[in-house]
This record gives sequence, C-alpha cells and structure tokens, in this order.
Amino acid sequence: MVDSKDGDEVGSDHGDAFWREKLTDDEYAVLRNKGTERAFTGEYWDVFDDGTYHCRGCGEALFTAESKFDSGCGWPSFDRALSQEAVAEARDTSHGMIRTEILCKSCGGHLGHVFPDGPTDTGLRYCVNSLSVRLESDAD
Repeated sequence: MVDSKDGDEVGSDHGDAFWREKLTDDEYAVLRNKGTERAFTGEYWDVFDDGTYHCRGCGEALFTAESKFDSGCGWPSFDRALSQEAVAEARDTSHGMIRTEILCKSCGGHLGHVFPDGPTDTGLRYCVNSLSVRLESDAD
C-alpha cells in the first residue's frame, strides 16, 4: 500500500502476479511502475468525447470529460478529479524534480502528475497517462 500526501493508505492488496495478468505490458509499466507514455501518442490526449474516465487497473471513476481541457502538453489534462476519494497525491522526487504524483486511491495505480498551472478556477492541471485510464462514453 502507498501512503498518500494526506496520510491515507492508498492501493490494493493485490500482488504483482495479479497486475501482470490483468494489465497489458504498457499499462503495467505506467500503472504499477510509474512509467510515462510519450507526449502526443496516448489514446486520449486529443479526445473530447462525453463520458467518465475510469482507472484501467480497478475501474474506479476518476475524471469526467467536463473537466478535460487541451493543455497543449500532449497528455490528457483535467482541472479536477471526480472526487477527493478518487485520486490521491504523493510527493515525487524522481528525475531530479519535485512534483506531485497522482494515484488511483482505490488501487494505487500511477496516473500521472498534478501541476498548479491550470487555466480554470481550480488552477490545477491533472496531467494523466492515457494508458492509466479508460473512457466510458455517456452514449454507452
């Protein structure tokens, strides 16, 4: 389990074998090993269909299409999470930087990072890997 910035436990009790069987190699690299897909290559970086974005690991609802915006960074960007119960934050000091990592609060999967440079009233930009989420259309 991962401890979030606010001290809450985050994650699931599933082991590595469970995730390796459930996820593709690329999904595993992002969700379980904190990888990052290349900018402008992910499935959702330029998709603005109505719906809800769910964690590819556990299916938890994380973001709505209403909160998505084009940040120009090459990754799906949102100005807010669906709820405080959906996404956890953790300090990330990898790659010589200090950033705020975002995780699925339910399964502990790495989603991306949140930055304080968003264009809306929240001032936030949740920069998310497409490989960590799946869009469920409102039309479905």
